[in-house]
Amino acid sequence: MTQENKSSVVPNHRLVLFLTLALFWWINSNYSNPLLLSLGAGSIMLVLYIAQKMDVIDQETHPIRLNTSMINYAFWLVKQVILSNISVVKHIWMGNKSITPVLTTINTQQCSDINKVIYANSITLTPGTVAIDLIDNQLTVHALDHSDIDILKAGEMDRRVKELEK
Repeated sequence: MTQENKSSVVPNHRLVLFLTLALFWWINSNYSNPLLLSLGAGSIMLVLYIAQKMDVIDQETHPIRLNTSMINYAFWLVKQVILSNISVVKHIWMGNKSITPVLTTINTQQCSDINKVIYANSITLTPGTVAIDLIDNQLTVHALDHSDIDILKAGEMDRRVKELEK
């Protein structure tokens, strides 16, 4: 990590990371005993200290920022998963003749690695499509039907993931 990247990790970032890890620890353990809470806080501080010394804390380790665009995207993605499920069920009912598998490469406009991963995982979460490979801005996708590829090439999902960077 460069010196410039190190300076961009602000104390608020560390605080949010600490609080996120603490909440995750408390949800999994569900202990309210002061001794165990203090041991949990101490272990989280130790992990953050070690992670900082190893230079693994950067902007991409920041917990997902829950803003309106992330929430809107989550609801939109759930809707797309439901619509794709309906499409896959129709293909199952119609039999093998309705399925025309296709493997193609799609260009993405994502700049950050995290958004590229979100985009690829969103494609994989949508039934009937699987992101197979991601190299630079080229995403290899397998789909049950050519219409699924046409929907991806239209760029709606890519545009919505791009909006998450803002």
